Amino acid sequence: MEKPIFTFGSIRQLRFAFCICFLLWFLAYICSDDYATFFPHESRVNLFPFYAETQPVLNDPCSSRYIYIHDIPTRFNSEILTDCRNLLESADSDMCRAVLNMGLGPHVTRSRGDGAFLESNSWFVTHPHLLEVIFHNRMKQYKCLTNDSSLASAIYVPFYAGLDLGRYLWGFNASARDSGAIDLFEWLLEEPEWERMKGRDHFLIAGRTTWDFRSLTNIDRNWGNKLMYLPQAKNVTILSLESSHWIKRDFAIPYPTNFHPSNDGQVIAWQNKMRKQKRKYLFSFVGAPGPKQRDSIRGEIISQCLEAGEKCKWLDCKSSSSGNCDDLSKVVKMFRSSTFCLQPRRDTPTRRSTFDSILAGCIPVFFNMHSAYAQYAWHLPKKYAKYSVLIPESDVKHAKADIEKTLSAIPEEEVVKMREEVIRLVPNIIYANPSSSSKLETFEDAVDFAIKGVLERVDKLVEEMKEK
Repeated sequence: MEKPIFTFGSIRQLRFAFCICFLLWFLAYICSDDYATFFPHESRVNLFPFYAETQPVLNDPCSSRYIYIHDIPTRFNSEILTDCRNLLESADSDMCRAVLNMGLGPHVTRSRGDGAFLESNSWFVTHPHLLEVIFHNRMKQYKCLTNDSSLASAIYVPFYAGLDLGRYLWGFNASARDSGAIDLFEWLLEEPEWERMKGRDHFLIAGRTTWDFRSLTNIDRNWGNKLMYLPQAKNVTILSLESSHWIKRDFAIPYPTNFHPSNDGQVIAWQNKMRKQKRKYLFSFVGAPGPKQRDSIRGEIISQCLEAGEKCKWLDCKSSSSGNCDDLSKVVKMFRSSTFCLQPRRDTPTRRSTFDSILAGCIPVFFNMHSAYAQYAWHLPKKYAKYSVLIPESDVKHAKADIEKTLSAIPEEEVVKMREEVIRLVPNIIYANPSSSSKLETFEDAVDFAIKGVLERVDKLVEEMKEK
């Protein structure tokens, strides 16, 4: 008697093999373009939802670095720029020119003074309050952007907080000044991205000092708005030109300078120029005599500068003969001709001049810890003696400090090391040109360092939430 071709056991094996083949075919099909054609992303069923949203792709260079840019209504950003004439009530500022070139402002013209020293394709007349626009456009170049918010480690909210406020600082009541920020958070709270971490992974830029966003009352005559004190904003990371040192969600990032390179070569060329500079002044000060405040030391600083003769140069920004320091070439020439640049506080501890001087390879001299050391932790070295000098305000005020003697006493070899450290810091404090197709490749700019800081902060907040 012949044996049957198929036994019961072999039939079970065939069935098992068929099932395996079908499963493999099905998995291959759902990953194919055909499946994507018939079942668009919105209608597809996610078979493994938790795995898809939480497991990183192997060897993904953007793992834990993805950022999602919130698509907020245009009334919170681009529409604000269309009203450029009302962005700032100042006769000295043409804000419609300032918004040109993605917020960098108009190119520097070479025809004025020392302008020929500046390369017109990388130097702009940049207004510091355009930080929000510059940052927004630089974020569009970030190499780890994602359109899937569930993959993002942080969520950027491109609200032009400072420009929105600037429209209502003069001649408007507190309600008008607060309206933009309140409206924004009402919108954010309705979005699914907010629910995940209640805003702890969100960050935004406020292109003014923190004090402009810290109004505690609804009194119309008070300054600023209450963005920083809104209950909805308590979890959000806010980056501003100057932060408070007691609130841990408020971080300072550099004031924009006028140098916005498009590639590494422009950075290196500028750094080499600064290394070769002959600096005929021991120290200099660019600024006005200052406000009539009891703790202001500007008057004493100017007196000491004038007494130092040829060792010090003062560019009086209040004098019409100096061009009110509006001539960029004059300011840059002053800084690049000086070994040390004095940076006293004015209304608040920080100054844009600090970053202008670093850019020119001039060693900054501070008189207050909060002018830099307690501010720009993501961008400047913790060991501040490597790149700067600190002379306490109280010593200057009470005639206990002689600025010329203090700076002259620093050994030349130490000065050379400090200057090299300052020049090395140039990439950290500049904002690269966001309009260029080319990018910085080996250098990281101020935006890159800010993003690193935000991502590290969000990581810490995630760990804190897990521990709770």
